[in-house]
Amino acid sequence: MLKGATMENVRKVLVHLSKENSRPQRANFQQSIVGHFCAACKDSLMVNCGLNQHQFLISDTAFAGSRQVLLQRPPFCPIKHLSDAQAALLPAETRDRGVDVGVAVLLQSASQKVLLTRRAKDLSIFPNLWVPPGGHIEPGEQLLDAGLRELQEETGLCLQAGEFSWKMLALWESVYPPMLSRGLPKRHHVVVYLLLLSPENHQQLQMRFKPDEAEVSAYTWLEPQVLASVAATEDGARHTMKVAGDLPQVIRITELEHGSAKTTTIPTATFLNTAPPEGEDVERVSTGTKFAIRLWLDTLAPQTE
Repeated sequence: MLKGATMENVRKVLVHLSKENSRPQRANFQQSIVGHFCAACKDSLMVNCGLNQHQFLISDTAFAGSRQVLLQRPPFCPIKHLSDAQAALLPAETRDRGVDVGVAVLLQSASQKVLLTRRAKDLSIFPNLWVPPGGHIEPGEQLLDAGLRELQEETGLCLQAGEFSWKMLALWESVYPPMLSRGLPKRHHVVVYLLLLSPENHQQLQMRFKPDEAEVSAYTWLEPQVLASVAATEDGARHTMKVAGDLPQVIRITELEHGSAKTTTIPTATFLNTAPPEGEDVERVSTGTKFAIRLWLDTLAPQTE
């Protein structure tokens, strides 16, 4: 059991809000968060989560202000498969860092399109991958406030209270590199996925964009048909899931370079790429994003029947 599970018969972990916040009760880098709560063969479970004294608390019992939500990891999660011998090779600064917490915002327009951004190529983790806007939660921030701040910092879009509705989708255990075959873990996160519903269409929202090129190299709005095929390309799966055969050949994106934005296209197949088990990564949609998209598609099901 991790440090932080201090109540008898109650399992819980505290996750760092930032590397500066070094309270002793926190999740251990070398222990999978999902694995802490259930058998190692399981990769998902329902937990209770929320902010507790400037820490993000995950527990198997409800507590004041908590929400019950799904916590998921990929079956190839490096922390899940990390051997004792491999753990011994981790640098002390990596082992001692613990688990950070971040937030990612799935922004849905009135036209049921979702915003994805391509991370800049020189970022230290997950460069050049397509993800929703997001980042670390700062001490003292609420989850929604952190999501809105990250959305504004990365895209320039400022959403005020009353301009949207929202819900928490799920938690995702994220590790970089994403597979042990690509190297020993360097960073370990729990990502809180939030769904924001805007009454504006994507053209209206995009008119207010002022993206940060240091964080974002491109952005696009994808419709449910394309996103369903993206979500079907499961990383690490032995068998390729069936994708729609009537997808467009290219996707229109807005690319940022040297302070200017231009509209261009890239092959739809780029969004259907899967994580390679070895070597350099490829431009693709991140595994956690695919998980969040699947949950988002479930929210659309009652509206489309």
